[in-house]
Amino acid sequence: MSYSPYLLKGQKALITGASSGLGEASARCLAKAGAAVVINYHSEQKAAEKIVHDITADGGEAIAIAANVAREEDVKALFAETLQTFGTIDILVNNAGLQKDASFVDMTLKDWNLVIGVNLTGQFLCAREAAKEFLRRGVKPDVSCAAGKIICMSSVHEVIPWAGHVNYAASKGGIDMMMKSMAQELAPQKIRINSIAPGAIETQINTSAWSTPEAKANLLQLIPSGRVGIPGDIGRAVVWLASDDSDYVNGTTLFVDGGMTLYPGFAKGG
Repeated sequence: MSYSPYLLKGQKALITGASSGLGEASARCLAKAGAAVVINYHSEQKAAEKIVHDITADGGEAIAIAANVAREEDVKALFAETLQTFGTIDILVNNAGLQKDASFVDMTLKDWNLVIGVNLTGQFLCAREAAKEFLRRGVKPDVSCAAGKIICMSSVHEVIPWAGHVNYAASKGGIDMMMKSMAQELAPQKIRINSIAPGAIETQINTSAWSTPEAKANLLQLIPSGRVGIPGDIGRAVVWLASDDSDYVNGTTLFVDGGMTLYPGFAKGG
C-alpha cells in the first residue's frame, strides 16, 4: 500500500526497537507517509543503518540512534539527540520489546525484571520524555491537530493469558492500563495516546510458531481470518494512528490480529 507523501509531511517520528520486525515496518511506513524517522536500536547497528540507507535513498529523512530503553540515561540521551537533529518530535512509536520465556515456577527474577524493564518500564520512560516535548511545544496547526501522538506496541496477550510467558503477558497487560491512564491525563493538552495489539505476525521473535507447515497449521487454528499477519499490517495501522485521520481516537487499543481475540475455539459451540 502506498501513502500520500504529504500525510505526515513535516512530522518527526521516533520508533524504538526499529532495527527489525514491527519496528522496522513501522519506520518504513511512516517514512513513506512523509515523516522524518529516528531508527532506535539496541545492538543491531548494521541493520538499523541499512534501514536508514533505504529510506534516504528513497528521498526520505532518517537517522539511527542506539539506546537501551530500559535505562533512563540512555532514553534521555536518545531524546536529546533526536531533538538536536530534528528540533522536535511529533510521533513516538513505543515498540521495543522482548521475550524471555519459562514455566512460571522456573522463571527467574532476572528474566522477569528484564522483560518488564524493556517492555513496560522502557515504554514509560520514552513516553514521559515524548510528553514533555509535546507539552513544551504545544500544537502546531500547520503540522497536526495534536500536540503529539504516542503509539504503544502491545499484544493480544494484554487480554489473552499465556502460560509459559507470564512476564511477557504481564508487561502487555501493564501497557494497556498505562496507556489508558496516560491518555486520560494528557488528552486535555491535545496529546493522543493509543495502543496497537498485534496477533500472530511473521517476525523473528516468533519464528518457531509459523516457520514449518505443521507449526503454521496449528497457529492458523487460532486465527479466524486464515492467515498469519505480516509486519506491514502493523506498519499501516501505525501510520493511521499517527495521522490526523484518527484524531478522535484516544486511549484505545487497536487489535490487529485476524480475529484471534474472537476466541475461535468457541466458533462451533462451547
